[in-house]
Amino acid sequence: MPAIHHCDLAIVGGGLAGGLIALALRKQRPDLNLRIIEGGERLGGNHLWSFFASDVAAADRWLVAPLISYGWASYSVAFPGHARTLKAPYYSIESERFDRVVRAACPNGTVMAGRKVLGASARAVVLADGDRVEAGGVIDCRGPGDLSKLDLGWQKFLGRELALAEPHSLKRPIVMDATVAQLDGYRFVYALPFAATRLFVEDTYYSDSPEIDADALRQRLDAWTNARNVAVETVAREETGVLPVAMGGDFEEYWRSGGNRVAKAGARAGLFHPVTSYSLPDAVRLARVVAGASNLDGTALHELTYGYARRQWQRRGFYRMLSAMLFRAAEPEERYRILERFYRLDAGLIARFYAGQSSLLDRARVLAGKPPVPLGRAWQVFRDQAVRGMR
Repeated sequence: MPAIHHCDLAIVGGGLAGGLIALALRKQRPDLNLRIIEGGERLGGNHLWSFFASDVAAADRWLVAPLISYGWASYSVAFPGHARTLKAPYYSIESERFDRVVRAACPNGTVMAGRKVLGASARAVVLADGDRVEAGGVIDCRGPGDLSKLDLGWQKFLGRELALAEPHSLKRPIVMDATVAQLDGYRFVYALPFAATRLFVEDTYYSDSPEIDADALRQRLDAWTNARNVAVETVAREETGVLPVAMGGDFEEYWRSGGNRVAKAGARAGLFHPVTSYSLPDAVRLARVVAGASNLDGTALHELTYGYARRQWQRRGFYRMLSAMLFRAAEPEERYRILERFYRLDAGLIARFYAGQSSLLDRARVLAGKPPVPLGRAWQVFRDQAVRGMR
């Protein structure tokens, strides 16, 4: 027989954004009666999230510290004409650990896993099995809304965690190895040395198309590991993903597409870096904002999350312009030149860029000099974005 579950706050979607909100609330509002409603059996799904230490403010590091699976003191990048190692702490979070930490922080009954959601309003969630969750407020964190409302390119990838027969030689993460053949847009390999005989490798593309040819990407990863004499024993885990890279669009229409007058977080709120597709910095910041709110009813939560997401969208016109430069001013096989030039800039500027905190001086330095794309196309992109107000 269908049941009605009552709580103070229902979080729909137990991915990164929803889990971080739950952790922040459990720390700062332990008396709150929460529900996390997740369609899968495990919170966080099958994912690996990585971030730079500078992506998270010092005051917020308590929120992500228990989630970290691996950390390194530096990372490297490599391009056809430039290679560099940067001294910047870099961390990774595994979804298995994410699930374990979030569950441990919550009382029994908080996590409602394996529950398909049919619909969500500001104060109620309807489940496919007939159950209903009635809450003081609801936050919808179920992935993106209608992406057709935005002007997008795509970052797509296939990653594999490898168990090795012999130790590898990597000393630090390779965040971008763009010395590989430039296929289907800007292509690079991403590699994380988890342990002496454990390696995560990922084939990533900034592509005009969201389609993934998984077999082709597996073969290219095999070629990359073989060229480096990596002795692969087994593939322990594999994940694929397609993330939006924003060049423009209608934020208001996008917000409404994810549910009118319902609070939102994560990609459903449009909260991702327009160039990198990173969502973790915003997820941490919004979790802190929600946990600090005095009113968590449905209407107040909608106004809080809508206002936060709208302000971020308005502030990020510069990054959307850079995305347009990458996709519209450069030929697909030449896109790497933009990133190669970017990685010749100051390390602090690079860190602030990833965090979405570029200063006015940073922006001027990124745009200074002759662009590594045809000048006419660069000017056209800049003019088009200016006409649209970099919206």
